[in-house]
Amino acid sequence: MPLPIVHHAAYTAEIPAEHRFPMGKYRRLAEVLRESGLAPHGFIEPEPASAAELSLAHDAAYVDQVLSLTLPPAIEREIGLPMNETVMRRARAATGGTIRAARLALEAGIACNTAGGSHHARASQGAGFCTFNDVAVAIRVLMRDGAIGTALVVDCDVHQGDGTADIFEGDATVTTLSLHAARNYPVRKRRSTIDLALDDDLEDTAYLEALRSVLPALIERTHPDIVFYNAGVDPHRDDRLGRLALSDAGLAERDRLVIGQAVHRGIPLVGVIGGGYGADIDAIARRHALLFAAATAASAG
Repeated sequence: MPLPIVHHAAYTAEIPAEHRFPMGKYRRLAEVLRESGLAPHGFIEPEPASAAELSLAHDAAYVDQVLSLTLPPAIEREIGLPMNETVMRRARAATGGTIRAARLALEAGIACNTAGGSHHARASQGAGFCTFNDVAVAIRVLMRDGAIGTALVVDCDVHQGDGTADIFEGDATVTTLSLHAARNYPVRKRRSTIDLALDDDLEDTAYLEALRSVLPALIERTHPDIVFYNAGVDPHRDDRLGRLALSDAGLAERDRLVIGQAVHRGIPLVGVIGGGYGADIDAIARRHALLFAAATAASAG
């Protein structure tokens, strides 16, 4: 069965060309997936997340401010993106994409979104280029629908998943694992179920050893109904906002490891792309494509 891949043209919003957020990577990733044969049947287009769905993980007042484009300037600055119509539509579409990918994963065993991983958005507001926490919303939607009872979030973005930790603090049904650079954003970390705070310039072997030291036992112990995997590529040694030193091969092995741990146990897995920053949009998109290559291989058995 081909890997279900969720994508929407609205993932690419209109922001100033000089902005440091590499908005063009979403369009280029879709092109790379087509060119490389990883999306032989194209993409599944999601419905944008509704206000009711978004409010399962976020304060309703904040959701209304985003959707009505009335965010206070201080919060818009903390998000770091101009809150225009296209950025708002992007946030809704990306969240809807992760919801759709999650439902597909429950059917097919594994599915991926070509966006998502907005893990700095907390219940009360967004931050760090993240407007809505798509993974948290998807978990809440699946739980509301009775599709799952427990979930595990494996966050391998180079930045701590502080918003996800905030939303699920004290919730025994959701386990959060964050593997991140200790000295990177955010300055004020939140407590995940397990945090692996890594030293600057950590390379492939040590990184993978750290992941292997925790993940297999964690999945075995919790055996969640679903795994959400944030496969951020900003741990790469060439990433503009990262402090780690992984290679392309290291990222690929990381993706195979995380996906394999879930698939081996018959646990559905949802892949989202997380962060990846720099001026070379093609290089970033190709790093993100590693997730889809690993997921395709796993789905093929």
